Amino acid sequence: MARVLITGMSGAGKTTLLDEMARRGHRTLDTDDGGWVLPDGRWDPARMARLLAEHRDIIVSGTVDNQADFYDRFDLVVLLSAPLPVLLRRAAARTTNPYGSSPSDREEIRRNTEHVEPLLRAGADLELDGQLPVGSLADKVEAIITDTP
Repeated sequence: MARVLITGMSGAGKTTLLDEMARRGHRTLDTDDGGWVLPDGRWDPARMARLLAEHRDIIVSGTVDNQADFYDRFDLVVLLSAPLPVLLRRAAARTTNPYGSSPSDREEIRRNTEHVEPLLRAGADLELDGQLPVGSLADKVEAIITDTP
């Protein structure tokens, strides 16, 4: 097993993939929930450090300002990506998270895709097409983590 970070823009499919990994029996954590992200847009450093020290087998999902500070503690950083129109359509249509429903949210997604996604790409070990069926994405992640010592 391995410590994995699944990151990407809003609407890329992080939560959907994380849910599938949990359904398959993997320990998962969506940092969008449960107070993991501080008001300044960063993970709580002490809390995240504790989590990663305590769990050798966890799949974490999130995109935050300080995630690169933790890359050395993950065995695999996966970037889920999708074209901007797909991101915008998904974010506007989802029912489990209100982010993406307003014009200002969609503008932020546009800006982040232009300015933040290249940074995520540079730090990722693997980029996967978020348009693939979730089962295929989960199969790809599982194939890699089962080979990780």
